[in-house]
Amino acid sequence: MLTLYCFGPGANSLKPLLTLYEKGLEFTRRQLNPAVFEHHEPWFTKINPNGQVPALDHDGKVITESTVICEYLEDVFPGANPMRPSDPYLTAQMRIWTKWVDEYFCWCVSTIGWQRMVGRMVEKYSDEEFEEHVKRIPIYEQQVKWRRARYGFPQDLIDEEMRKIAFSVRKLEARLAQSPWLAGPDYTLADICNFAIANGMERMFGELVNEQATPHLVDWTRRINARPACQKMFAETPNEFARRSDEPTSEPVKANA
Repeated sequence: MLTLYCFGPGANSLKPLLTLYEKGLEFTRRQLNPAVFEHHEPWFTKINPNGQVPALDHDGKVITESTVICEYLEDVFPGANPMRPSDPYLTAQMRIWTKWVDEYFCWCVSTIGWQRMVGRMVEKYSDEEFEEHVKRIPIYEQQVKWRRARYGFPQDLIDEEMRKIAFSVRKLEARLAQSPWLAGPDYTLADICNFAIANGMERMFGELVNEQATPHLVDWTRRINARPACQKMFAETPNEFARRSDEPTSEPVKANA
């Protein structure tokens, strides 16, 4: 039995969500609400002591870290619509791209996303209430990030992250001008993991990502969005940014892709 603890279909939670849907695996989705710090509740830190999603429970064995979860699903269910190339060289190319998104691309986009969206989720809290929530966060760096999201990131940090985003956009566009998918001729985990971060960029960073400046990147995101598994995932998984911060979280839902 597979149970995925996650937020909505974006960023790191999207990686295993879309992988599960693409592979057609039956799983239970347990969606947490970040606006009420549900991922820092004691019941969840027993599952992942770091208090972070996504986390996958497979018959009582818990796997964390979004890209690791995707690779785990490939290892355990290799025959279910493989998302990893059979050729070792192409597999290496796939891992280069998943490593890059985890170590570089994700972080710069995340900072701007937190600045623009996460802060408003906790506007209802007084400073005292907010600090009480933040004190429960297991990882110190995440405490800093929540405070910066609420009170503002330093401008020099924002400027540097925007520079990194512009570099990342150029890197993706250059690669996709050479190949239909990031790791070569086939759709793989490289595409899923980078799509998780890049999908909203045409809306959030329209000055950088648009049909004129980045036609290959825009085409790539639209091709992934058009895939039946991706459409099904978005249709069945609520987006926490479209949900009121005081709205109760959903009960576990069976999602048979």
